[in-house]
Amino acid sequence: MKFNNISVIGSSNTDMVIKTSKLPAPGETILGGDFFMNQGGKGANQAVAAARLGGHVSFITKTGDDVFGQKARKIFEDEQINFDHLIVDPVHPSGVALITVDAKGENCIVVAPGSNSHLNTEDIEIARDQVQRSEIVLMQLEIPIETVVYAAKMASDAGKKVILNPAPATKITDELLFMLYMITPNESEAGMITGIPVTDVSSATEAARMLHERGVKVVIVTLGSKGALLYADGEATMVPAPKVEAIDTTAAGDVFNGAIAVAISERMGLKKGVEFACKAAAISVTRMGAQSSAPYRHEL
Repeated sequence: MKFNNISVIGSSNTDMVIKTSKLPAPGETILGGDFFMNQGGKGANQAVAAARLGGHVSFITKTGDDVFGQKARKIFEDEQINFDHLIVDPVHPSGVALITVDAKGENCIVVAPGSNSHLNTEDIEIARDQVQRSEIVLMQLEIPIETVVYAAKMASDAGKKVILNPAPATKITDELLFMLYMITPNESEAGMITGIPVTDVSSATEAARMLHERGVKVVIVTLGSKGALLYADGEATMVPAPKVEAIDTTAAGDVFNGAIAVAISERMGLKKGVEFACKAAAISVTRMGAQSSAPYRHEL
């Protein structure tokens, strides 16, 4: 077994993407353009992003016993990600996401989680050795919340840095927040977790302060094209994003999270780490797809 300093625990999906001039309204059928089928899933996206940026990554996930799962395993092998703890589910299919991307690069996504919904605490227990030997454990919320809590406790009890990207947005208990080294919500996720509508830097700072008071050491609120707000040691710092022409924002947040995990593993410093992650995410939105949009280290 290969032990790496970043363990990503999370989902693996196949993304089916259609480009279109505008997103359809409820009940509307519109004629789209190009169709792409790419590997995705927030967990897999973050693992690939971290690996491409120089991280030593292990990925703990569950796929179906199908062609989508086989393709995912091949991608992880090609990206030099350790997947000793990829579990093949003989009952449930691999996760699938249906994605529509408009002319401005905005998207809407519907996910059928499949086997991702069955990554359970027993699977994490089997991977205990990997989790406890990692320096950083990075998770999202496309797997059951009880699995996330179990893994966070396992990692935090062992003194590891737990990073949670709270997406898709949901309510989070103070028990889980207390176990986290870092949380990385976007505006809507920060609003859902705190009850504070996040619309600008001031409200993002207020939400970040609340999350810090509820137990998280470092809070980063990602603000899309505006950049990211870093809150640590009682101080808020706004880090602007590079200006780019976005064509597809799918997985920009995942690239940001993979990058911030690499930055922490390299002792880059928090502000420099956020700048590094903003740069990686900015490059990703200039490309179509999820994992396919993640930049390599030399591109930064």
